[in-house]
Amino acid sequence: MIPASRNRHQDELAFVLHSYPFRETSLILDVFSRHHGRMAIVARGARRPRSSLRGLLMNFQPLLLSWFGKGEVRTLHSAEWQGGQPYLQGTALMCGFYLNELLLNLLARDDPHVQLFDYYRATLYRLAHEADHAATLRCFEKHLLQELGYALVLDREAGNGKAIQAEVCYRYVVERGPLPDESGPDDGADSTGFLVLGKTLLDMAADEYADPVTAQQSKQLMRMLLNHHLGGKILHTRELIKELQKL
Repeated sequence: MIPASRNRHQDELAFVLHSYPFRETSLILDVFSRHHGRMAIVARGARRPRSSLRGLLMNFQPLLLSWFGKGEVRTLHSAEWQGGQPYLQGTALMCGFYLNELLLNLLARDDPHVQLFDYYRATLYRLAHEADHAATLRCFEKHLLQELGYALVLDREAGNGKAIQAEVCYRYVVERGPLPDESGPDDGADSTGFLVLGKTLLDMAADEYADPVTAQQSKQLMRMLLNHHLGGKILHTRELIKELQKL
């Protein structure tokens, strides 16, 4: 029997971000739910050969989860596969794991982000159907930081609010934004920020990444900003993707 309704949540849309074995037959799930945010749920008996949950609690597939409990780790009551999301393969699969690792490291527990949840679901669909995975990742990274209160300043200069000019080189300073720079663009960042073309900033504001320079500079800028907010945490999927690209 399920405990009182105040501790019960029924048919909540969610995705499994990560899972690991617990005791002999169970799993601990780190899930991202639409109305309750990121949370931990124990799926008791999920690893038993005849469990109805075997093969159901997969990454990147929308599920309706029901659970009870109010502690740090809730207890799963039931799960139902919703369908509609193609299975990710190859590079798209690695990108999906990268998204999950970002959420695991940047989202606080029990902090709802309904719009981010919907954007995550749409991003998984894009990864399955579109070839430009890098552009899809840049869009998600930008949206993620915005949802967490770290929105990028891309269309105006920090401090004076002047409009960004495509032909001008700027130095993007963490937690401030872009400032005009006299030294010209380069391929890196230093202690005072990352040098980036105004066109790249404007392209990022419009979610346009077709230009090769924009694609390269936006990747480096987002990496600098994410590293700052990750506080030194290493993203293992990012390192794995870099190693695979060397093969």
